[in-house]
Amino acid sequence: MSSAPFTYEPVGATRDDLAFCPPGFRPLLVRTRLGEGQRLFQRAAEAVLTWEMHRALGVGIDAGADRAAPGVDVTVTLAGIVKAPCRVIWTAEDARRAGWAYGTLEGHPECGEEAFVVDRTGDGTVWLTVAAFSRPAKWYARAGGAATRGLQHAYARRCGTVLRRLCADADES
Repeated sequence: MSSAPFTYEPVGATRDDLAFCPPGFRPLLVRTRLGEGQRLFQRAAEAVLTWEMHRALGVGIDAGADRAAPGVDVTVTLAGIVKAPCRVIWTAEDARRAGWAYGTLEGHPECGEEAFVVDRTGDGTVWLTVAAFSRPAKWYARAGGAATRGLQHAYARRCGTVLRRLCADADES
């Protein structure tokens, strides 16, 4: 765990409101239905909390722990080139909600917060929500404009697709 400061405020804002977006940032909210049942929820929660989903996406994950926990530093590497340092801000792990959020550190191409949350609704449906607020921090993120934003949305949708595939054997629907 490092002491590098976060590159934005308000740190931890996604904990209570995944749709929160402060002024000057762009929101992202992508929700994917994974299936149904307690077994699926537990399998999906474990895949999110242990970086399995991210690794299955094909991104590099260099984490200071085997499981997401507040204070754990994580560097995500995209295409073997772009390194995105961040730190886990909060985690949730209860009977109906599990996940975590990271905040960006110096060197990340974006500035902001991103959360990955699995929840099980009252009818037993299991969902993955990828939520974020961000703004460009590096010149290439700014130069990418709408294309950068499109890539962020595609990444969030792919998280749902990959997690659904990882958990297919646990779906009770």
